[in-house]
Amino acid sequence: MNRPLRIVFAVVTLYVSCMGMMAVHESGHVLAALVGGGRVRRVVLPFTDFSRTDVDPNPSPRLEVWGGPLWGSVLPLFAWLLVRRKLSKSLRVAAGFFAGPCLIANGAYLGIGWTMTAGDAAELVKFGTPIWLLIAFGRTTAVPGLYIWHTLGQIKDIWR
Repeated sequence: MNRPLRIVFAVVTLYVSCMGMMAVHESGHVLAALVGGGRVRRVVLPFTDFSRTDVDPNPSPRLEVWGGPLWGSVLPLFAWLLVRRKLSKSLRVAAGFFAGPCLIANGAYLGIGWTMTAGDAAELVKFGTPIWLLIAFGRTTAVPGLYIWHTLGQIKDIWR
């Protein structure tokens, strides 16, 4: 594959992975909202902005807010664990390429997101979640995400 085509492939892959990460994250909000007795009004997955899930009524807002980062981390990690030794190298790398950033993004989102005025971490702080717990979640998910990314090896070998 020539260099310009590889660059386009990399950019498209990163974009699709980002959209997939947001979809998995929002599915966690949806699942938690339904378990908590809420009614999902809308899920927004914009092409160039952050995603969100609107729930009204939301009788269990803490559960619903935690659902996004938890499901957004656990589901990709579980998928990676299932395929890492069973499938072809290309599929293992794809699962790791998706799971690693999902863990890092969801971890960073809560681990440092509490310093911001919007987003799930800010909501959780408003609901009384201790900041140490958000930091602990961030570390607990981001470190394995970095490990998974590290174990991918030379991705460039797959593109040849």
